[in-house]
Amino acid sequence: MSNAACILSLENLKVHFAGRGGTLDRIFARPVAAVRAVDGIDLTIGRGEIVAVVGESGSGKSTVGRVITKLIQPTGGKLFFDGRDVTSVNGFSALRPYRHRVQMIFQDAYQALNPRHTVFEIVAEGVRSLRLAEHDEELAERVSSSLAAAGLNPPQDFLSRFPHELSGGQRQRVVIAGALAVQPDLIVADEPVSMLDVSIRAQILQVLTDLRTQSNMALLFITHDLPVAWSIADRVAVMYLGRIVEIGTADEITFNPQHPYTLALSKATPKAHPATTGEAIPALDGEVPSAARIPIGCRFHPRCPVAVDRCRREDPPAVALSPTHDAACWLLTK
Repeated sequence: MSNAACILSLENLKVHFAGRGGTLDRIFARPVAAVRAVDGIDLTIGRGEIVAVVGESGSGKSTVGRVITKLIQPTGGKLFFDGRDVTSVNGFSALRPYRHRVQMIFQDAYQALNPRHTVFEIVAEGVRSLRLAEHDEELAERVSSSLAAAGLNPPQDFLSRFPHELSGGQRQRVVIAGALAVQPDLIVADEPVSMLDVSIRAQILQVLTDLRTQSNMALLFITHDLPVAWSIADRVAVMYLGRIVEIGTADEITFNPQHPYTLALSKATPKAHPATTGEAIPALDGEVPSAARIPIGCRFHPRCPVAVDRCRREDPPAVALSPTHDAACWLLTK
């Protein structure tokens, strides 16, 4: 992807958290393994593009979103936004222009909203903080137009309400409106529909899709649901234990998955008309292994149904399966 077409680029991004250890570790001052939440990923997002990051809880996908929104600092690697290295940019004043252009939609809308503030105050907070409105009339116009864009019509009916007076879908729309009010170029949506009913999910996904169409806004959509990713994204990146194990177009990842983990995720998705023939793909059992105690070799092999001996010694490189489709697995290098 050319620099002109790319709004965001991650290069070898790493986020390691210090391990806690136990009582004996502290007494004997023994070193404790760091938790490698994100362990060297490369990812680009184009202008107006929707990229979905899919994976189980503990895969590191939300950590990637928090690094992009500058809520946490990376341990290593580079973060480029609009061609500028913003990896080390920190502090409220220095980040003000960045906050204007990059916003986040959190998973739990109720926790993200201040229960003591009205909808107007919640949506207006970012505009006021970034000093984007010159007078009260402009502020009111930004708030109303953002609520309307998020699907809360007429917006006047919601301005004086408090979060507890809203439904789950309405609260999520208020969070979206708060992000839209500052008119960003990129929004990171961290599982914005996982806590909503299926009918409400479809409405929220349609709102996000329409926003991309209307304003050419880029979107990083974080989810654990492969069908949801397919329904909204242009490209899908599959994460496991801090690494991207497969990336491609939404159709390639959904209908032609090549990595064993992506295949297992696909199998775990309920089917309206399940197949009655063919060999079943072994499902993944148990939880994701601890990111502080994963082996030196391929991070996937502790749960991989088709692991080979080489997986236990080294990590596989990404293999280009097509111009838009890569996967990291030793079985694909043959």
